[in-house]
This record gives sequence, C-alpha cells and structure tokens, in this order.
Amino acid sequence: MIGYSLNELYAAADISKQGVWDHFRRETAELNLIRKVIGQVDDRRAEHPGEGLEKLYWQIQPEGMGRDKFCDIFMQLGYGVRRRVNRMRTTIPAHKVFDNLIEGRLVSGPNQVWQSDITYIKVAGRFYYLTFIIDVYTRRIVGYAVSDNLRADANIKALKMAVNRFSWDELTGCVHHSDRGSQYTEGRYLKILRDHQMSISMGGRAQDNAFAERVNGVIKNEYLIPRSLKTFRQLTYYSKQAVADYNTKRHHGSLGRCSPADYEATWRQLPTHKQKVEVIRSENTPNFLEASLQTNAIDTSCQYPYCTLHLN
Repeated sequence: MIGYSLNELYAAADISKQGVWDHFRRETAELNLIRKVIGQVDDRRAEHPGEGLEKLYWQIQPEGMGRDKFCDIFMQLGYGVRRRVNRMRTTIPAHKVFDNLIEGRLVSGPNQVWQSDITYIKVAGRFYYLTFIIDVYTRRIVGYAVSDNLRADANIKALKMAVNRFSWDELTGCVHHSDRGSQYTEGRYLKILRDHQMSISMGGRAQDNAFAERVNGVIKNEYLIPRSLKTFRQLTYYSKQAVADYNTKRHHGSLGRCSPADYEATWRQLPTHKQKVEVIRSENTPNFLEASLQTNAIDTSCQYPYCTLHLN
C-alpha cells in the first residue's frame, strides 16, 4: 500500500484544502435549499396539481434560486407536467349565428366582454362536460357548470350563476361572446342575455374564443386531470375548488402576476387615468387596423395606457 497525504493530493490537483471544504459547504447548502423548495413545491402542487414549472416558480419565488435553475432542477426531479391534446369537438353547430362584435373592441374594465366555451373531461371511462364563462378584462371565471351531457341546461346554469353576481346596471351593454354552438342560441339562453340588455357575439374560429379556451385548458390540465378523478361527484367537488383557486390564488402573467380577484380589487382602487385599456384583436387583424385601434385607444381614453389582448 502506497502512503500519501491529503496535502500532497491537493497540491497535485492544484487545489487548496479550503477550496475543497468551500465546495462541500456550497453543495450542502444547495441540497438543503432544494429540500426546502421541494416542500414548497409539494405544498403548492397539492392545490394546483397541474401547474407548469415556470408558473410554479413565479408563485413561490424561492429565495436563492433563479427561474432557469429551478425549472432545470425540478424537471430532472420529475416535476414536469405533460399536456394532453384536446381532440374532441364539443360544438354542435347552430343554424342561427351572430356577428363577431369583439374584434377590435376596446375593453377598459370588468363586465364589458364575457367569453364562454365548453370542454370535456373523461372520468372513469365516461365523458363529462364543463362550461365556463370568463370576464375577458379580469380573467375571472364568473360562471361555470358541470354536466353529463351537451344540452343547453348546463350553459343556462353557468349563465345564471354569472348574471346573478352583478346588478342589472353592471351588465347592461356587456358583450357575451361564444363559438357557434347550438347551446348558445337556445331560446332560454338568449332570453337571459336580452333581459339583461347584453349584446350577443359569436366567432367562427377557435382563435376568436381564445380566452375561454385558455381557461378550459388551465382548469382541466392544472387542476382536474392530475387528480385522477373516479366519480362525477369528485368532478363536481374539485371543479368548484378549481374555480375558487383559479380566481383567488393562481397568478396570471397578463395581470402582473395577480390573481383575477386581486387584480379586480386593485383596478377598482385606481384612478381612471391609471386603468389600462385593451384592444381585442386576432391574428387576422390587418396591420393598418391595429395601428388605428392603438391610436383610437389613446385618443378616446385620454391618459389610459394602450395594450392589446391577443386572441391567439
């Protein structure tokens, strides 16, 4: 056996004993930090089981760990989220259609434009359906329903929930936008909208209803599918919880990393000249119209900053 000293080994490797111990201390500190953050991630994922890593980072903002490093570490640890592709159609075309009233529309506050859409989810081998109504400006889900069929009853339930939250004055002039599904042209549904003096708008493409479609994906992929639901009762319970968490806890990049509820509360405290104005446009909006919309937003809204809501 050949004898040697650690000092000779350090000298041969051109490193110092202090450098070795500093390395070990850094590694230990990093491992302790990761263990601490794993606890925070697990706590967050218990409520938001399908939240993506970047969104999750901004929610907890772990001290001492940057976004890229956080995403890299937790991807390696198996915390990545697999997204499922929606291949099922839930739109039953209606004979009656309405014009698209939201393309190029200025939106400066809540209850000016609502969007609604239907999506599906498979539970224990059976398909169920979720209907959501979202306020475009605040991203708040104002109404929803869970159903075992595609009849209009669920849409009517969601709409009643939404309109009952507000006074008639708050809803007068609000534009209700949807796809061209027959559920949205059912007589009882249209009567509720007209009784509240709401305008009716429809889009011909998925991109025209992008805000509602985005909510569909978030609720399904971040809250419901990861829970591996077994019964309709579980679906109903966790859908209610998901809507509450989405509205009050989940941060949105487009809202300055606020929840819809916090954003709306802050908006109501702002003086008028600090409340933003947004223009709804799609990928098909011509450049010359985009420029015109921007000018009009500034001219007609005085000191409002200009922003664009992209539909795609």
